[in-house]
Amino acid sequence: MDEKLIQRLEAAVSRLESLSSSGIQSRGLPNVDADDNAPIDPSIIAFDDLLNQYFVKVSIVADKIGGEVLEVTKVLEEAFSVQKDLLIKIKQTKKPDLANLGEFLKPLNEVIMKANALTEGRRSDFFNHLKAAADSLSALAWIAYSGKDCGMSLPIAHVEESWQMAEFYNNKILVEYRSKDPNHVEWAKALKELYLPGLRDYVKSNYPLGPVWSTTGKTTVSPPASAPSKAPAPRGPAPPPPPPASLFTSESSNASSSQPKKGMAAVFQEISSGETVTAGLRKVTADMKTKNRSDRTGVVGASAKEKPTSTSSFSKTGPPKLELQMGRKWVVENQIGKKNLVIDDCDAKQSVYLFGCKDSVLQIQGKVNNITVDKCTKMGVVFTDVVAAFEVVNCNGVEVQCQGTAPTISVDNTTGCQLYLSQESLATSITTAKSSEVNVLVPGSGADSDWAEHSLPQQFIHEFKDGHFVTSPVSHSGA
Repeated sequence: MDEKLIQRLEAAVSRLESLSSSGIQSRGLPNVDADDNAPIDPSIIAFDDLLNQYFVKVSIVADKIGGEVLEVTKVLEEAFSVQKDLLIKIKQTKKPDLANLGEFLKPLNEVIMKANALTEGRRSDFFNHLKAAADSLSALAWIAYSGKDCGMSLPIAHVEESWQMAEFYNNKILVEYRSKDPNHVEWAKALKELYLPGLRDYVKSNYPLGPVWSTTGKTTVSPPASAPSKAPAPRGPAPPPPPPASLFTSESSNASSSQPKKGMAAVFQEISSGETVTAGLRKVTADMKTKNRSDRTGVVGASAKEKPTSTSSFSKTGPPKLELQMGRKWVVENQIGKKNLVIDDCDAKQSVYLFGCKDSVLQIQGKVNNITVDKCTKMGVVFTDVVAAFEVVNCNGVEVQCQGTAPTISVDNTTGCQLYLSQESLATSITTAKSSEVNVLVPGSGADSDWAEHSLPQQFIHEFKDGHFVTSPVSHSGA
């Protein structure tokens, strides 16, 4: 046990020494020109400081974990090394046009695709680690910003938005390993710090308006595709197939007109082809016309009924969701027949939004700011405490149980709502509008007493008295 610990410490020390002496070294990447002064540019030195301050933490913890986490961390290291090389080359290169910009950024795109490839195939036990790292690399695409009309957010905003994509999986790591392995928790926290504040502050200090290209450097102009090659084609194996679409490509490639069309494109192509489109149609003869048929009278019999169509009408729903978005909002959508939904890692700053759920039960264990149930059917919600309000909107057959406190409960445009209040929540203010069959159940006076059910009125009497209307609810017998 002691020998393994010593080996890990020696590996970590040697790694720190190599990083501090020369920054993070690129893996198999071409070296930049040594006769240029760009590497000593302050922005390049600041990039080395970024890696030495933030990436080292990710790398050291990845060495402790090993396996796929270490593998994806090495790809992460390679991507940042490629970005450093590109920043150095930008100091030596004139700003290219859009076509040549994609070619210039191709090395970075290839590393990002390598990270995405690790998340494909059979899902591993470390899928959240792989996905968090792969999604976070889209933040490095800030280097492709070329102006307000390029279709991207400003570099600082792009880094923040890209990390939001990865934070969902990063939060899953924190929840899963919170009480299992502190190394994984430390890796997730270090990964976030690499981007926020690490990369974001670096971009903010050095490239807030995008990369600064050289005005006197060399140009990156690729030869036109139609130009014939002067050199004879080399013999050897066939070249590899073209890579998939680039992350930095602004336009999708147009399909060749010589290729066969699919779907509706094929239909329109056949329609516009001319006379051949009617070649397979049958000719309508005189005896087939309705006016010449003796078996058709035009009178509909009393017993004739329209048969229902075989295709049942249903509303298309999206995929089921139960996720925390941007660290602020729990989204529960399109859950059908799920009786064991649980949200147990929440705080008073977060809200919960349910939409399109049916025949399911959700338990919210902890205090949240707000809960909204929207367009749900036969849905059960059990919660502890809310800071602001619990809202039911556009629902049918909902049961809600409050185990703690809720200052306000509102029911709007809902048919069938059962509210179970705890002893602590009897002071709750209940607001109803355009709703029916709303019943409130409160605990009895004794510990063994049954729940007392009270139906909220849905009918009102309006009488004009003394110059204004006086509204009173209709009383129901047995209420």
